[in-house]
Amino acid sequence: MVRWREGTVTALGRRWRGAVEVEVAVTPRTPDDPATVRALAYPALVGEPGPGDRVLLNVNALTLGLGTGGYAFVVALPDRLPPDHDPPRPGHSVKARYLPLQAVVLEADEKDSPHHTALAAARDLDDLPVVTADLHSALPAVVAGIHADRPGARVAYVMTDGGALPAWFSRTLSALADRLAGVVTVGQAFGGDLEATNLHSGLLAARHALGADVAVVTQGPGNLGTGTAWGFSGTVIGEAVNAAWVLGGRPVGALRVSEADPRPRHHGVSHHSLTAYGRVALAPADLVVPDGLPAALAKLVDAAVRRLSPPHRIVRVSPDGLDEALRALPLKLSTMGRDLDADHPYFLTAAAAGRHAALLLPPEPD
Repeated sequence: MVRWREGTVTALGRRWRGAVEVEVAVTPRTPDDPATVRALAYPALVGEPGPGDRVLLNVNALTLGLGTGGYAFVVALPDRLPPDHDPPRPGHSVKARYLPLQAVVLEADEKDSPHHTALAAARDLDDLPVVTADLHSALPAVVAGIHADRPGARVAYVMTDGGALPAWFSRTLSALADRLAGVVTVGQAFGGDLEATNLHSGLLAARHALGADVAVVTQGPGNLGTGTAWGFSGTVIGEAVNAAWVLGGRPVGALRVSEADPRPRHHGVSHHSLTAYGRVALAPADLVVPDGLPAALAKLVDAAVRRLSPPHRIVRVSPDGLDEALRALPLKLSTMGRDLDADHPYFLTAAAAGRHAALLLPPEPD
C-alpha cells in the first residue's frame, strides 16, 4: 500500500507556511526509478530537511501522477530526528489516528485551550453565513466575492478532511493568510490555526474563537472521485449545509459550474453539486447563480437548479465588479488545471456565492 524509497536531499526549493519542497537523489530499487524526485516535507512532523540529509519517502502520489499530490513525501529524516518539545505542548487530541505519523494537537474546545470557556458556552452560530463549496479551488474566489462588497469582513476557512489532511499542503492558504481570520481543520484534517473534532465544533470555533463574520467550508486540496454517482469526497458540502442549519447559521451554496470541463458529468452544473445539495443536504440553503453567464451555459444551469428548488432558494447575483476582484487576488486561480480565463464561469459562480454571503451581513455602522 506504500511505495517506499530512500534518498538524499540535494537542494531546497519553495517554502510556504508549514511546508518545504526538496530535491532528492533517489537510491534506486527498480530500473524504472527516477534519478531525482521533487518531494514535500512538513517540518512540524519530520523536522527541517537540509542538503545532505538522508530521507525516507512515500512515492505513491508521484507514481500515480496525481495533479494536486504529485510529490514524493518525506516520511522521516532517520539520521536527524527532530527534538522532543520540552516542556510538552498542551493537547491530547490525535489526528490521522493510528497512522505512523499521527499527530497530537490541541483542539479549540479542549480544557487547555484559551477558547475552551467560550466554546463550552456556545450553542449556535448567531446567523453566521456559511458558504459551502465542492472544491478547494473555490475558496479564493469565494473570499474575493465577500471582500468585493465587505472588505473588512472577517472570513474563517473551515477545512474538511475529504482531500489533503495537512492544511500545510495548500499554497492557497499561505497566499490568503492576510485575508483570512484563520483556518480551522476538522475531522482528520490538521495544521490549521485551530483544530476541531468535526464540522459542528469547527463552525462554532470559526464563529466564537476566530470571530468570523462569514465561514467558508470546503475540503482540502485533492478532491477524490471515482466517476460514479456517489463516489466523491465533495458530498461533505451537503453535510456542511445541514450542520450550519442545525447550529443556526445561514447556509449559502456555491455551485460547481463549468463550460470548459470536458467530462459531461461536470458540464453545466456538476453532478457533485446536484448530488450534494439535492440528495445529501436535508436543510435549505441559498444556492447562488450569477447573472451574465454565457447563454448556452445559463440555459443548462437554470434547468439544473430548478430541480433543487424547493427545498433550496435560488438566488441571482449581479456579477458587477467580481471579475476585477478575482484578478486582484494575490495568487493565480486554478481548478483542474484551468485558470481564470479558461474556466471563468466556475470562479465567477464561487465569487457570486461570496457576494451573497456578504449581503446577508448586518449593515456596517456609519
